[in-house]
Amino acid sequence: MKTTGVRPARPVHPLAKELLASNGFLLARLGFGFKGRAVEEVERAGFELYDYTVLAILSEGILATQGTLADALNVDPSRLVALLDSLEERGLLERQRDPDDRRRHVVRITAAGKREHQRLRGVIRRLEDEFFAPLDPDARQTFHDLLVRLAAHNDPACAFAADDAAA
Repeated sequence: MKTTGVRPARPVHPLAKELLASNGFLLARLGFGFKGRAVEEVERAGFELYDYTVLAILSEGILATQGTLADALNVDPSRLVALLDSLEERGLLERQRDPDDRRRHVVRITAAGKREHQRLRGVIRRLEDEFFAPLDPDARQTFHDLLVRLAAHNDPACAFAADDAAA
């Protein structure tokens, strides 16, 4: 049996061959595993994974309203308000009324938010380097290209990614 760099907390029992032959099963299992590690590390840094996602979106200079952020994250708007409140209290973003529509709030990242985003980006990159260590750079790029194609086909929010990858 092959060994990995990951030490399980409990005994390992082999999975059914049918499951191991399923790309969907493997993708989901690995995704859950990576997300669990990312949540742990980001929480250790004093944040939630959603905080990192909000900062990443805002750091690209996207003019975001609370509604567009809720849609992008696929979270209930009331949940988003709590996330934004926490980030605003820390001075990582600011909200102001949209001058074109006083019912909406426009959200912008602050300089402190950009610094925290860089720090959290480093945490995620380190995790990705550990997670994808068995793959050489060419294999990582091929895997990423395939993921982008799948994401663009199956998730409308990712549709632009295929165009960016082709450019």
